[in-house]
Amino acid sequence: MKIADFDLKEKVFIVAELSANHKQDLNLAKETIYAMKEAGADAVKLQTYTPDTITIDCDNEYFQIKHGTYWDGQTLYQLYKKAYTPWEWHYELKELAEKLNLIFFSAPFDKTAVDFLEKLNIPAYKIASPEITDIPLIEYVASKGKPVIISTGVATLCDIQEAIEACKRTGNDQIILLKCTSAYPTPLEEVNLNTIPNMKETFNVEVGLSDHTLGIEVPIAAVALGARVIEKHFILDKKIKTEDSFFSLDKDEFRQMVQAIRNVEKALGRVSYGLSEKLENLRKGSRSLFAVKDIKKGEIFTEENVRSIRPGYGLHPKYLPQILGKRARKDIKKGTPLSWELID
Repeated sequence: MKIADFDLKEKVFIVAELSANHKQDLNLAKETIYAMKEAGADAVKLQTYTPDTITIDCDNEYFQIKHGTYWDGQTLYQLYKKAYTPWEWHYELKELAEKLNLIFFSAPFDKTAVDFLEKLNIPAYKIASPEITDIPLIEYVASKGKPVIISTGVATLCDIQEAIEACKRTGNDQIILLKCTSAYPTPLEEVNLNTIPNMKETFNVEVGLSDHTLGIEVPIAAVALGARVIEKHFILDKKIKTEDSFFSLDKDEFRQMVQAIRNVEKALGRVSYGLSEKLENLRKGSRSLFAVKDIKKGEIFTEENVRSIRPGYGLHPKYLPQILGKRARKDIKKGTPLSWELID
């Protein structure tokens, strides 16, 4: 699986999500992308919609946000009007991202957004959690033949299966599922990271994490469990108040997360029971059989004159029962490692 020239087999794909953290200021958006690069992100992700492509301007009870969230007390239209990224910005932001060697992609929320993003020739698409039930949209996205990253924050098992089948019907099996919990911020007890390896086994696709917890511990743990994509919201400065600022990482926090993930990748390594040259040398510090007293030629080996001790230059300790009761072939000084040539 590759996104642009990034190979997910080689290292974890770390995505910085801009979302609403530009505060409707293009210069702030650009400064944020510079900071994403400095923090070690591999990609910047946008959301491509307008208030009118994602909902309608209506204030009846169906469109009022009242679910116990940070955004309660406004309508969906009001929220998205503040949060959306103007489409005309995409050109400049993509140019900047690519200048910085960041991969630039986005989440479309309707077909017009897909068509727009196709003109930008983005290398991958993200399906946001609430859109996982929009099968026609997923099919349209998948038909473009690019990797499809699907968040599962509000999905049932059936929803996930149908979304995957929608992609495959178009001949696209470049699918990445992101474990996600659509709570902002997400309580740790609702993360359920153990779903990640199960998700990979169940659906036979690459997996990752779209994380809305506070802090960096959860993404690090996710990598240890097999996540190949990590997505986190990014804000230039936490003093900037936006619709997403309260659960976003700033540059220093994001950098710490990236460094920790890269360290975990090194530590995970590969399945290996072999010893490096250094460890082979250190193994000489383990136990082996030594003469712990002077032993005369013909004298019987006993537990008094032979013991398993450090270091490891003598015979393996497992041979002690075979040696006890046998006789010395020649004089052996105390501190001599036992070898078969010394035993009659």
